[in-house]
Amino acid sequence: MNIQIFKEISRKYKVIFFDSYGVLRNYKGIYPGVREMLLSLEEDGIDYYILTNDASRSPKLLAKSFHDKGVPEITEDKIISSGMIAMDYMVNKISSGTLVYLGTERSAHYVESIGLKTISIKDVDLDDIEDVSTLVLLDDEGFDWNIDLSKTVNLLRKKSIPVIVANLDATYPVNNEDVNIAIGGLAELLEKMVKKTFMRFGKPDSQMFNFAYNYVINKNHVGKREILMVGDTLKTDIIGGNKFGIDTCLVLSGNVQAKNAELNIASSGIIPDFICNSVTT
Repeated sequence: MNIQIFKEISRKYKVIFFDSYGVLRNYKGIYPGVREMLLSLEEDGIDYYILTNDASRSPKLLAKSFHDKGVPEITEDKIISSGMIAMDYMVNKISSGTLVYLGTERSAHYVESIGLKTISIKDVDLDDIEDVSTLVLLDDEGFDWNIDLSKTVNLLRKKSIPVIVANLDATYPVNNEDVNIAIGGLAELLEKMVKKTFMRFGKPDSQMFNFAYNYVINKNHVGKREILMVGDTLKTDIIGGNKFGIDTCLVLSGNVQAKNAELNIASSGIIPDFICNSVTT
């Protein structure tokens, strides 16, 4: 396995897409050296964006979470989230009714900004669902995993409505060894229970990369060969970038650990163009 230095790789590109969790930060906070790395990119004239499946907060709050940890360079306009893609779909496809969401109040930004009535699943009365038009899965927190998930299943059994999943991540790391179930993993469980097909937005879906590419080329005159996707997960970041036709770099600071990297790559058949220990080494 050929481990390379990220700084040397980055100089080959004009734009870099970074995943957030596992690449720039973890459960403890921002990785040491991340701000210095970003400042170095800026000095080299390399633009960068955070391409994340995190729909738990608005881009403004996601940027603030970096500011609060000492990285003011990541501004709101640097954030491209799966929630933005889902919101774009809802703006164009949903014109009436009540939107029910699973998630925290801060994640509800994406549905509330559409201008329709929104309600958390915990506040839904299953005897009064005539006006419910859509269910949106935003975050794995903000509801009771026992009571409210059962309510979700019964809502989908009683009424045929579209279900939108705004984060495709199945799990996320909470420490060096353990993971929590993310909303994407929960969506897979619910989909099997109710035997329906949900609409998904985020990496590795090509729509996420198309949205990000169009977002970027409005500011930069770049082609796909000049963009690098940096991520810690083979089945979202790396395969998504590969399928979209941009180069990919797997970092071993998140979901894929160094001791398992070769086996994971070989067994999945998902091959990154580069492998680095982290974006700071």
